[in-house]
Amino acid sequence: MKNQPKQYDDDDGRVICDMDVDGMPWHDRRVRREQREAPKVQHPDQMTAAETRAYTGSALLAALVIWAVFAAAWALLILFCTQIWFR
Repeated sequence: MKNQPKQYDDDDGRVICDMDVDGMPWHDRRVRREQREAPKVQHPDQMTAAETRAYTGSALLAALVIWAVFAAAWALLILFCTQIWFR
């Protein structure tokens, strides 16, 4: 009687989030074995190495531009304080 799962009225049996996570005691090794035996499929929407380098370079350039704007603002604040405000 205690081992039977509770029956809920609003449960339709759908899985919203798969909780079969590696490292957990209830992890199903059979699923992992089936995934390993399944044929490997290339994902066409996966980025190539050149595209990855281009996106990484663009992200670093954007970060550098933002850093330069903050550095210029800081330098202008220091100049304003020393030349005008504290005079």
